[in-house]
Amino acid sequence: MKKIFLALNLAVLCAVVSHGQTKANEPAKDAAHAAAAQASAATEENASAKLPVRRVVLYKNGVGYFEHLGRVRGNQDVHIDFTSGQLNDALESLTVLDLSGGRINGVDYNSEAPLARRLASLRLALGEKPTVAEFLGALRGARLEVKSGGASITGRLLSVERKTRTGTNWAVETDVISLVTDGGEVHTVELSPAATVRIAEHDLQIEVGKYLGLVASAREQDLRRMTISTAGTGERNLYVSYISEVPIWKTTYRIVLPSKPEKKPLLQGWAIIDNTVGEDWNDVELSLVAGAPHSFIQPLSQPYYGRRPVVPLPESAQLTPQTHAATLISGSGQLSGVVTDAAGAVIPGTTVKLLDENDNQIAETSADGAGRYSFSALSVGSYSLRLMRSGFKDTLFRDVNIAPGGNRLDAQLQVGSVAETVTVEASALAVQTSSAEVSGVRASRVANRPHVLAGGVGSGMGGGTGGGAFRAGLSPASLEAARTLMEAAASGQGLGDLFEYKLKDRVTLKKNKSALVPIVQTDVAAEKVSLWNGTSGAGRPLRALWLTNTSALTLDGGSFAVLEDEAFAGEGLADPIKPGERRLISYATDLGLQVESKLESKQQHVLRVKIVHGMMTQTREEREQNVYIARNEDTKPRMLVIEHPARSGWKLDAEAPAPEEQTADLYRFRVNVAPKHTERLTVQESQTLETQVVVTNLNDDQIAFFSKEKSINAEVEQALRKIVAQKNVLAKLQAQINARGQDVNRIVQDQGRLRENMKALKGTPEEKALTQRYTQELDRQETDLANLRKEIQGLEAQRDKEKEKLDTMVEELALDATL
Repeated sequence: MKKIFLALNLAVLCAVVSHGQTKANEPAKDAAHAAAAQASAATEENASAKLPVRRVVLYKNGVGYFEHLGRVRGNQDVHIDFTSGQLNDALESLTVLDLSGGRINGVDYNSEAPLARRLASLRLALGEKPTVAEFLGALRGARLEVKSGGASITGRLLSVERKTRTGTNWAVETDVISLVTDGGEVHTVELSPAATVRIAEHDLQIEVGKYLGLVASAREQDLRRMTISTAGTGERNLYVSYISEVPIWKTTYRIVLPSKPEKKPLLQGWAIIDNTVGEDWNDVELSLVAGAPHSFIQPLSQPYYGRRPVVPLPESAQLTPQTHAATLISGSGQLSGVVTDAAGAVIPGTTVKLLDENDNQIAETSADGAGRYSFSALSVGSYSLRLMRSGFKDTLFRDVNIAPGGNRLDAQLQVGSVAETVTVEASALAVQTSSAEVSGVRASRVANRPHVLAGGVGSGMGGGTGGGAFRAGLSPASLEAARTLMEAAASGQGLGDLFEYKLKDRVTLKKNKSALVPIVQTDVAAEKVSLWNGTSGAGRPLRALWLTNTSALTLDGGSFAVLEDEAFAGEGLADPIKPGERRLISYATDLGLQVESKLESKQQHVLRVKIVHGMMTQTREEREQNVYIARNEDTKPRMLVIEHPARSGWKLDAEAPAPEEQTADLYRFRVNVAPKHTERLTVQESQTLETQVVVTNLNDDQIAFFSKEKSINAEVEQALRKIVAQKNVLAKLQAQINARGQDVNRIVQDQGRLRENMKALKGTPEEKALTQRYTQELDRQETDLANLRKEIQGLEAQRDKEKEKLDTMVEELALDATL
């Protein structure tokens, strides 16, 4: 490299000296120029260059995808500067391609070990923040020169100790060092502020300098340069791509409500982007992706050292292998029908697709064996229905209006090719509904697009909102016309589960600058409503928009501001909204409407009694009634949307009004409140509870209690009393058996007493007379025992017969009574 620059300097010097000479010296001048050009080409070929950023894709998870594209010559190196955090991401995702036949020799970067690790490599056992005593302690054994109070001592450091000096009312701690001189004397010196210590060893001075240099390097700018080495001949195109940590791009919307009812609200979306990567974006292709692919940070750019255990040498060592684990109803509308051919025969297996107004597919099903198809949980609105079956023409129904409840549309396919399409207006068909039809909204329009200025901000309306008096020549009509002529600077397209806003013009954004870019400009369907869910606590509902995304764009989540009559009306937050999806978004408090909720609960009562196989099941019902009272004090009507909790186990009564739609945990009801009027909405719900009782466990008192509270009817009562009567028969027989058993036990005990007495009489004068008497008594008791056992056997047989009769009665008892 030095030779190349030397040749360049000599060539320039020759050119200066030869300036002003005659034509005779022109050959020498040309040679000098040739030498300078050759040296310049060689320098350019071998110097390191930077590749400009040509494409940037920003994601919602805090990473950006960057593409560099530029030209290299010969064996030229290319460098890209990062911070340590950005370099970690780049190392995970780096792609380098020579697009013109060259090759990539390698990629390197300045690697820096952690400071603690680099300090550990020094001979000084010091941390990052040592005290003076710790520093001197690390120098133990080194040759030092200590000066204190005019005296100078040179020797090797023996120790550093902390000692306490005490007085009458004081105590002071000081550090004391001990030195051993060349003569073997030990000197102790107190490290007072007047004492100085000099390291007398040159090598140790150098080591201390290294230590201080490493500590100072920790404060330097975090700059990591990646160098890409290329090899080849001539000029070539080089492509580099990677991901890097960037600020999350943000979305903000403006919803402009029209002054005329026939017009639709205008939705403007803006993206806020920031360039903090340390490099200018000059004429880059910029895309913004609404989605959050998984990403993580791994410190790949830092050298990693593992802990290695110290293990004694074994006779044999084996490494044990290890394994590693491997990596919700949107509406109340329903649509069903039967697919047939011209002869009226059903066509099973027909593919049926439901499309929104922009022909975006929102559901798909297949006709069953009877040609039936159905869709459920549909929002009120207008749809299209496409039916496809091999051997038949593709049939498309337009303007299929879905109303709350059941909707029916039977389809007749024509024989032909699938490539042929038959379009039918559904309004000409007999669409059977269970309630009035509600017409939907049509497709949105997109206005002409403006030019995008460098930095990402387009012409037209900015992010602020108006209000107050208008300047001369500026009217609401002119503002509305200007908005109509404006168009988003980005086009949208789906990327699998993600969605991309790709700016139509290139963007220039300097480093450490931010910009506001228009990405959405479209008409949307939005109904202005008042929303009450009881969360405000003041009885005031919220002003809201029931917004339907009629565009083909996925609207990213973010903040939004509502403009009405060219004035600020409120703002709020919105979650991401897919094409065709309807969402409530609130932005202000409705001061003209007040809502009150009253809860009325009813006692449980038995609806049904069922007895099967000896088990009585009582089905009880608990009813609850919520009454919502809404008062409109405004001079304009209000469309009130009431959100009512959808609780598990509870269901709406058949008499209750049908909700507009249902979420995972809410019902939404519409209530139209006229000016200066009060309206009521009554929501009745019920839940069923079951109680099971074994009929053989019942007694007369329990049956009487059930009858008194009217939880059983006369038929059930009569059947249960027969069971209880049979149970009483069994109980009476069992009592007789138990009584006879007690008599047997008493006689057996008495016989035992007599036998003991006979044993005691042996050898006495009364033996003969009493033995004869006891023998007669025993004989009589044996006769009684035989009679009792015979009676017990008869009672047991009778009990078993009655038990079998009870079991038959219980098994044959089957009742299902509705009370």
